[in-house]
Amino acid sequence: MKDLARKEILKMMPYVPGKPIDDVKREYGIDKVVKLASNENPIGASVKVKAAISEALDTIHLYPDGYVYNLREKLAEKFNVEMNRLIFGDGTDEIIELLFKAFVNKDDEIIFAEQTFVEYERNTLLMGGKSVKIPMGLGLRHDMDAIAAAINVNTKMIFICNPNNPTGTIVTKNEVDEFLSKIPDNIFVVFDEAYFEYAVDDKDYPNSMYYQKKGYKNVITLRTFSKAFGLAGLRIGYGIADLEVIEMLEKVRLPFNVGNLAQAGAIAAINDIEHMRKSVAINKEGKEYLYEEFDKLGFTYPKTYANFIYVDTGINGKELFEKLLKKGVIVRAMPGSAIRITIGTMEENRFFIEKLKEVLGK
Repeated sequence: MKDLARKEILKMMPYVPGKPIDDVKREYGIDKVVKLASNENPIGASVKVKAAISEALDTIHLYPDGYVYNLREKLAEKFNVEMNRLIFGDGTDEIIELLFKAFVNKDDEIIFAEQTFVEYERNTLLMGGKSVKIPMGLGLRHDMDAIAAAINVNTKMIFICNPNNPTGTIVTKNEVDEFLSKIPDNIFVVFDEAYFEYAVDDKDYPNSMYYQKKGYKNVITLRTFSKAFGLAGLRIGYGIADLEVIEMLEKVRLPFNVGNLAQAGAIAAINDIEHMRKSVAINKEGKEYLYEEFDKLGFTYPKTYANFIYVDTGINGKELFEKLLKKGVIVRAMPGSAIRITIGTMEENRFFIEKLKEVLGK
């Protein structure tokens, strides 16, 4: 059957998600398991979201609104953009895929950081493009000068994950100002802002929509309801771009790609500002606690602007991941001696530190 497959996918590996809690319970025969691996909101969706989804259950026998009108109207008003400059997807993963389907040809070059979201490389491979991976700069931050220097006549698209997954670092407004001044207008610059809500209040963090309003038609913004809004299980994200870009994406979007429950939940999530503030506050409290504990253990980490921390423990990341699994803690193994920790509730954070110290013999 491999002989019948497209040659591009032979180079690809399936995406490996964070290990499910029930799998760990079964494998190791333990009752308490804490998952700090997939950057989910530890307090979940708001009560208002659950009520809206419950009410929407009566519509599951009907096809959803393919235009996502009600949510589109809410977001257009919130961000002061035209409704037809929005597109919705099964998470931002789907919108990334749509960008590749609509714009990337064989041998087009796609530039992104060496340590960033894996879907950029997977989609590049799928379309027969060429990945141009730029090593992270000091402090595990995007090296914007090196990215700009890598541009050539074959460059089609640049991805800037901001805050970056898995490092949690950001590109600042001053850096983006300078960077965009160097980029030809026939090269797309995609700002993947999945963790936007955790970073937006920082004075140095750039909102990429600002550049769209300044006339940069090649700038594309991606955001999601999976993280701070706590709707990862509903799978809904959105993109904001120039009208002509959206028109091309709509040509390759599958019909009815965002379900009734997801639309209802997202609308309720936007309206529940208090829940969002609570989510961000809990994340900040957990972040400061984990910083303090990591400092005591002598670990190193960059300052994070997201809901996770990329930490160098000095121990092989995969080995530490396996040892923590047996203790009932799921983290994400990273290359070398690093792991990525999702910031949980304070109870979850303390449980993780307790089990980490047991593994380390401290």
